[in-house]
Amino acid sequence: MNTKHLLVFFIFSTTLLLNAQERKQIEIEYAPYMDFVEDKPGATILRRDNANQVHVKHEGIEVWCNEAIYYGKEDFIEAYGSVRVKQGDSINMNSKYVEYSGKTQLAYASGDVVLIDPDSRLYTDVLHFDRVKQQAYYNQKGKVVRDTSGTITSTIGRYYVKSKKYQFVNDVKLINPEYVIDTERLDFYTESGYAFLFGPTTITSETSIIYCERGFYNTNNDTGYFVKKSKINYDDRIVEGDSLYFDRNISFASASNNITITDTLNSSIIKGHYAEVFRKKDSVFITKRALAITEQENDSIFIHSDTLMVTGPPDDRILRGYYNAKMFKSNLSGKADSIHMNQKTGLTQLINFYDLNADAFTKKEHPVLWHYESQITGDSIHLISNSKKETLDSLKVFDNAFVINKDSLGDGYNQISGKRLYGLFVNNEMETIDVIKNAETIYFLRNSEDELVGIDRSKSGAIKIFISENAIDELRKLNQIGGKTYPNEDFPENERKLKGFIWRNDERPRSVEDLFADDPPLNLPKIKGLDAYNPQDEFFDEDLLNRIEKAETQKDDAAKNKQPKAKTLKRPNKAARNVPPEKLKSTRKIKPVKEKVYKSKISKKQN
Repeated sequence: MNTKHLLVFFIFSTTLLLNAQERKQIEIEYAPYMDFVEDKPGATILRRDNANQVHVKHEGIEVWCNEAIYYGKEDFIEAYGSVRVKQGDSINMNSKYVEYSGKTQLAYASGDVVLIDPDSRLYTDVLHFDRVKQQAYYNQKGKVVRDTSGTITSTIGRYYVKSKKYQFVNDVKLINPEYVIDTERLDFYTESGYAFLFGPTTITSETSIIYCERGFYNTNNDTGYFVKKSKINYDDRIVEGDSLYFDRNISFASASNNITITDTLNSSIIKGHYAEVFRKKDSVFITKRALAITEQENDSIFIHSDTLMVTGPPDDRILRGYYNAKMFKSNLSGKADSIHMNQKTGLTQLINFYDLNADAFTKKEHPVLWHYESQITGDSIHLISNSKKETLDSLKVFDNAFVINKDSLGDGYNQISGKRLYGLFVNNEMETIDVIKNAETIYFLRNSEDELVGIDRSKSGAIKIFISENAIDELRKLNQIGGKTYPNEDFPENERKLKGFIWRNDERPRSVEDLFADDPPLNLPKIKGLDAYNPQDEFFDEDLLNRIEKAETQKDDAAKNKQPKAKTLKRPNKAARNVPPEKLKSTRKIKPVKEKVYKSKISKKQN
């Protein structure tokens, strides 16, 4: 810079300092060539030399460019060509064009804009930056790249410099090599990698599809928490609940409150209020009013227990219900310590576990099954279904088999006991029962008019029972050992019950609701985040508009002239603004840098 230019620069800088009584104005740090243009009164043209760009400063922000137009009274600058903006260590921005107002501290950048912070890079074509709020904003689509999290695109985006947070709105998509997130709104913190999701959201990967309407995802360690209609689809298994926790690293998910797990392959559903799902182990654990529903020929089987577990691959799954397990079907119900169901073989087992340390007087109840008006007990009970036809096939009772059926008209009970029992179902109705080894019976005999004609009590090697319309039609005794038919009045009272007789009709579940009759009170945790979401204020909010209005109505202490108020955020002097730099009249023959001029979004004509 020669002596003449230094003198001009000194006078120009001195004028700026004198005019800046209440605040600092834009400072020109380096501009080797400065010119004035007749049709732009008050505007100064600043140009670079071959060594360095034009360099200006203003209260912590620095701008470098190839050429600039500075409006002194308005304290406004337009920068063209390879523009670079820097604010301490927090902001580095590159673009083709920038406008900046020293009064409102608003900046507008356009043309291949790249905003760089230590953890991410923002790409867009138009970007607004508010230095007072320390916020950046775009509304013409943008992309943020973070090496550890992937790429995020959206129609609208905001960046909060102090908290290093992005807020993406409309058509938001986060693309990671492991998954893709589609959502309406996403708040993303660049330092922690935390992503907060709002509105209908889908997270898609090769192994799962997650849906929620409010959630959180840690992009650094691939864990997430989802609420509000949350759902995870694991191939053939869908997990739904008020809240879901997800860990992609170990293929684990847990759910709380109002849970439904649907097995689409096996036509079964599990419900409860707390669940854990281990995908790699093909395992599901569920408790708190746990209920399993398996469809069989349009007549579902319901199983309830304190805890339910489902294990095994889709074609060989086993359901286990532990502690106070119960089952209900329209014509069948049961109760045991534990119920196991193999969905491949169709085997359902009712099992009791006895405390070996308990004394001899402790009551030991057997598993019990009710079929219409018959009660069946034994040490263990097996129900076998036809998995393909989804119908009941047979019944097996091992050790201490006991069948009780209340006499239809009297106070007595028909009873059959033996070592084992085998039953055969046809069309889901029991057709025959075989009791083998040490069989005993007490049977109330009635004629065609339902009159009691006697009570039969006998022992035999085995008994075969034929059932028709859910009632005993015929009873055949094999290898009978004694026996007698008594008139009702002659039948001893102490002989009316076989050894081991326990009538447990009061325990029988007669509906799905009865399965939960003796459950303890249910206290569920309160899930936060299910209420409506109120988004943060828009970038162009009332506060920002008031700041611009105030800046534009202030008097210039140096000129003492009022300038017209700006009704919008656009600078009113469009005609002067849109003159390309190569057409500006220069007093020096300096070849200007040819760059595209972009439309302004902030006001320069301010007092």
